[in-house]
Amino acid sequence: MEAMFGIVERISKGLQVVAGIALTFIILLTGADVLLRLFGRPIIGTYEIVGLSGAVVIGFAIPMTSWLRGHIYVDFLYQRLPKPIRNTLNIITRLIGIGAFGTIGWNLFLLGFDLYTSGEVSLTRHLPFYPVAYGLGVCCFMQCVVLITDIFKVIGGTYE
Repeated sequence: MEAMFGIVERISKGLQVVAGIALTFIILLTGADVLLRLFGRPIIGTYEIVGLSGAVVIGFAIPMTSWLRGHIYVDFLYQRLPKPIRNTLNIITRLIGIGAFGTIGWNLFLLGFDLYTSGEVSLTRHLPFYPVAYGLGVCCFMQCVVLITDIFKVIGGTYE
């Protein structure tokens, strides 16, 4: 089981690295665009590139954020509950999350396929949308795997 946890963590870290690279790219691109605008030479298509990169940043950071439990939640009442009830709530919420992210991931793959077959691209730079949709779909499925490992941790008593 620990080997599986290690694999899930390494994949999540890899996705987080992609998110970090995309965020750094956004910062550099935006800075360069602002600087070049001073000289009357803006970078064409910055808005759409930043938009697509922003989707990558958010989507690719989700699995590692969930793995580290870095999301915001209110646990004032939750911590006062007995451990068996907390474990039950953890499993229920993880199952709901698996259903939600599984559905989102599946629909992102369908969207990616539609974008690929239609050849849809961005207006200015003619960047294809389908790689972003497929990438976000992979991240949603990876989030499902993270949530499954959370369930195993709850059952094994190592979640909290």
